[in-house]
Amino acid sequence: MVQDYNIYSFSIKEYIRYIFEGLIGIGLLGILFYKNLAGILLLSPLVLITLRRKKKDLVKKRKWQLNTEFRDGINSLSAALSAGYSAEHSFIEAIKDLRRMYPKDAMIIKEFTYLVNRIQMNVPIEKALKDLGDRSDLEDIINFSEVFSIAKRTGGDLIRIIKTSSNLISDKLQVKRDIMSIIAAKKLEATIMKLVPLAILCYLSITSPGLLDPLYNNLFGVLVMTILLVIYIITYVLIDKITAIEV
Repeated sequence: MVQDYNIYSFSIKEYIRYIFEGLIGIGLLGILFYKNLAGILLLSPLVLITLRRKKKDLVKKRKWQLNTEFRDGINSLSAALSAGYSAEHSFIEAIKDLRRMYPKDAMIIKEFTYLVNRIQMNVPIEKALKDLGDRSDLEDIINFSEVFSIAKRTGGDLIRIIKTSSNLISDKLQVKRDIMSIIAAKKLEATIMKLVPLAILCYLSITSPGLLDPLYNNLFGVLVMTILLVIYIITYVLIDKITAIEV
């Protein structure tokens, strides 16, 4: 069970892996732009930025996965309600169904299990669902918890409401997948654009090493390469912002 889905904590294995990957990238930049150890050491703090960016990517990925699993979760919940189970007991039946679809450590299984445990401790089901919505910060889960709470208080048709919510979430997820498919090609083009300057610099360094010698190991060259590196990093970030369409 995750306390806050907007915060991602690296495991030791992930921390070592992403630091290693960041240092490789920074080492490549240091070699291409400075060709000395001092340049690599100068750029080493950038690994902190790469770690922060990786955390943001992992947060988005985890929330997308939870949203997809939640859609299947309320489908199972709807089936249990249709079979005549109470709202509280339907979550227990939904967990049994979800275990046939997902591994035991899936987020939705952990969340529904935590929710059932809270219900058994006399926590109102509406409060438990609201807590899940607050922790996930996902619009679909927040809206579902509000609608479920209103329907349960007013004696509304829970089965119909849950089926409608499931259909709406499924439609939204499909639209998001379609958008992601459309922009996937553009993201690939953007990735190529980000690599082209490094590829050119690498090509010149290998095929015509003497051509770039004036840009290394002297004050003027270091200044020029630093300016170019700053421009490259700014361009890199701008390209990411342009292609980072929120869906």
